[in-house]
Amino acid sequence: MLPSLAFADEKLLLTFADPEASAAIGNGLAAKTLLALLANAEFHGVLPIMLRKLREIGDARLPQDATLQRRLLELRDAATMATGQSMLLQYHGDRIMKALAAKGVPARIVKGPVFARKLYRQLADRPFTDIDILVDPASIEAANKTIGECGFELGSDEARSHELLEFKWLEKENSSLLVELHGNLVHDTGMRRRLSLGFRELQAIDGSETDTPAALLTIAVVHAAGGHKFHRLQLCVDVLQGVRALKSPQAEARLLDAARMTGIELELATVLNVTGRLFAAPRAIELADRIKPDLSIRLAKWLITGNMLLRVNSREKLRSRLSRDAFRWVQRLARPRPYPA
Repeated sequence: MLPSLAFADEKLLLTFADPEASAAIGNGLAAKTLLALLANAEFHGVLPIMLRKLREIGDARLPQDATLQRRLLELRDAATMATGQSMLLQYHGDRIMKALAAKGVPARIVKGPVFARKLYRQLADRPFTDIDILVDPASIEAANKTIGECGFELGSDEARSHELLEFKWLEKENSSLLVELHGNLVHDTGMRRRLSLGFRELQAIDGSETDTPAALLTIAVVHAAGGHKFHRLQLCVDVLQGVRALKSPQAEARLLDAARMTGIELELATVLNVTGRLFAAPRAIELADRIKPDLSIRLAKWLITGNMLLRVNSREKLRSRLSRDAFRWVQRLARPRPYPA
């Protein structure tokens, strides 16, 4: 269980988590509080951003506490290792993509390394622990064979993987290197009747381009609400950065059209709403409100709040878990919205 944070400290955590917000440490901040903030940032996947900001503030302005200094040293060393791991994963991802291209298998890397490169000014702010490769379902067999030929072995149950359209591959010489092959970024078969985000849908969203802001934000929303069920703050930070990448009304219109096409209007409205309220980002809230709410969207917004997300592993974790489980049922029971032909 994470150390509890006072309301003001939760606000400070959000400031540390926002890649573009300036963070300051007051003279009255206790070492114990900063240690609690570090623990929460680590759990929520935003520790690299916080560590960068603490370096910018300077150690001389931090509480001069031996336990805090020791912990900072440990976390900085671990962050350096994580950066190296991300670079190694990127190398293997590029190697697999070249092998797939040589065999004529259309594929694209999604999430982690693409988010880091396209949405964050500082690459190290967004480390990643695996490589996600998306292909058309018809290409799964060829793609799996190619990944195996690149020195990886299947680490997930084959029958279950075919059901979820998600195959987990581990490097034979280093099992910490994980590559996931996806036939669809929506793995829950109960939800896939309503929403789908596969290789063809992303091509349609991007048009003649690749990794457009609308496509990246669509992926981030599905990642937050379709895969991981709001289990950490980093998911909303990706969405926040995705909103900031929408530089024009045309990009916003492309995003909303993508939501209608893929069936994720409920998820988009919910994720944008909670992200906007967490980070005081009015543009995210305005975009969420442009999706006409039905009963399922109203209920989803009521269930998914900032407190629910921040306290996912606190004394209130049971309440958070119940809210997120209820949200999943809303997703499964929601009716598909018609999309114009």
